[in-house]
Amino acid sequence: MILALLLTTVSSCSSEPSIDNTQVVEEPTDGFNRDSQDEKIESSIQNSYARLASKRSDICPKLIQKEVDTQVVERNSEVMVNSYCDYFLYPTEGQDISVSVNDRRIEALLIIPTIYDFANGDYAVESYDKHVIRLSYDGATYKPANLVYDVVVTVSEN
Repeated sequence: MILALLLTTVSSCSSEPSIDNTQVVEEPTDGFNRDSQDEKIESSIQNSYARLASKRSDICPKLIQKEVDTQVVERNSEVMVNSYCDYFLYPTEGQDISVSVNDRRIEALLIIPTIYDFANGDYAVESYDKHVIRLSYDGATYKPANLVYDVVVTVSEN
């Protein structure tokens, strides 16, 4: 009995390296890219805000949607409070977008999914993506505090 106790004590004080049974626990993967999921949530929040803002003339960004029976979206008496206002649009592939503004001090650019100046004519839609049209003040003097303008966005089949 004493011999067995002595062998147990000696083996527990051995200089051989012990085996570590702890494991590194990795975060489980659920098949989702967290950054992509966060971007989708942020985009959804922006679109919800833009949908509500579309009912107001002085809040940006705005979601614009064309009616089923027309190609033209007119926004009258819009108010530019800051130096620019963004309009979100979801056209389909094969459509053309044109933008006209009644004030030549306002520049109309497509900024997403690519950069395009509407002064060069219609933009041909190449993919079904969120398109962001930015109207920005481009006058020679300071922008008035509340610049009032009309904008017409035409989405047509090419």
